[in-house]
Amino acid sequence: MSIIFAILLFSLLIFVHELGHFLAAKASGVQVNEFALFMGPAIFKKKVGDTLYSIRCIPIGGYCAMEGEDTDTDNPRSFIKAAWWKRLIILVAGSFMNFVIGVMIMVICYLPVQQIVAPVIDSFESFSTVDEAGGLQVGDRILEIDGEPVYMQSDFSLILSLNPGDVHDLVVERQGQKVTLDDFRMEKHTVTDKDGNETQLYGMNFAVHSPSFGEKLQYGWYQSLDAVRIVRLSLQMIFSGQASVSDVTGPVGIVDQMSDMAAQSATWVDALLNMLYFGGFIAINLAVMNMLPIPALDGGRVVALLLTTGFEKITKKKINPKFEAYLHGAGMVLLLVLMAVIMFKDIFTIFKG
Repeated sequence: MSIIFAILLFSLLIFVHELGHFLAAKASGVQVNEFALFMGPAIFKKKVGDTLYSIRCIPIGGYCAMEGEDTDTDNPRSFIKAAWWKRLIILVAGSFMNFVIGVMIMVICYLPVQQIVAPVIDSFESFSTVDEAGGLQVGDRILEIDGEPVYMQSDFSLILSLNPGDVHDLVVERQGQKVTLDDFRMEKHTVTDKDGNETQLYGMNFAVHSPSFGEKLQYGWYQSLDAVRIVRLSLQMIFSGQASVSDVTGPVGIVDQMSDMAAQSATWVDALLNMLYFGGFIAINLAVMNMLPIPALDGGRVVALLLTTGFEKITKKKINPKFEAYLHGAGMVLLLVLMAVIMFKDIFTIFKG
């Protein structure tokens, strides 16, 4: 069931993405030749006006085919003839829709939550040293660590793990005032529990409370911002050499992770919420990744649009859209090769495990 859920989820996210392009194109007066749900041969087709609506047999993705999207044409309602700002809106609309549905899913996941751990210090353990003179105090709300905003308590460990050292820059809210603690020593201590397990702890306990409806909405939004940050941090780690492409997971690996998550859930409700959360994270991930300035992605098309528009405004000369189509075509080939490599890596990892 988790595999079916994952396939339907991916299809929904791609459909919503293409729906964003479709709605923006229609609102901008651009002719849409076909709007398809799924891929492959059509099992249902109906033409309404200039647009062919179809449902296809392979339950993956979909597409929105606009007139003059990659080639020049004399059709005044083609994509290439639309004002540059209309084309910009159409290109961005897909990722915008993915982000919106991602936020909605995150909010849905938080609605059943009965208790939330806030990034507010409730007490200290006897072994803690972070509450010494000039340090942290009970009631402090942690706002930033090393320049990264802290939205939720879970951000605390995430951000500290990015810097393996013991010295960090903190910003806290204390009695309504912002207090900066530069080069603050966050010392861990080894604690042994009753079962003999050793854990490294700072000795801080965070406040737990029952959230209001408004706070649930707020935490759903915070979780969405965290998803954006994780994408950014992941890209930074890849470009800095801290991580490699082998650490990247594709659809096969994601489906496998969702299956494991569902299997480890206590109840079917927990399994559904966990998979929904994963889906929300993927939706926001797709929204951000698709806006990267890479040929074939919407972000690459946006950059190309801005550059060609600026060039044409300055030189009064029009660039042949075929050149941009060739560039995006080459980018698509490279992306497909990368996706294939990641897919085989995920399959090998699953069978090896």
